[in-house]
Amino acid sequence: MKHAEARPYAEPEAAARKLVELAGSVQVINDRIHIEKINGPFLSKIGCNASGSEFGAGIRHAIEKGWLELHESGTYVRLLPSGADLFPRH
Repeated sequence: MKHAEARPYAEPEAAARKLVELAGSVQVINDRIHIEKINGPFLSKIGCNASGSEFGAGIRHAIEKGWLELHESGTYVRLLPSGADLFPRH
């Protein structure tokens, strides 16, 4: 019997929260977080090992919630105050 691999980020809410957590942990340059700084760890085998569709759903959810703002070019995001409040830095 083949068992399906657990997909912890299959739900957009879970993916969005992880993306916001990643965004809060990387260096911000000119109020920008380059998308590859959260995309890479989210998709990599050593990070979250999530899929591209989970990343897309997570980004859309985070934008809808007002946690992240995606630049129209798609090259960077801004962590908005409501997103930063989810994972306060110590």
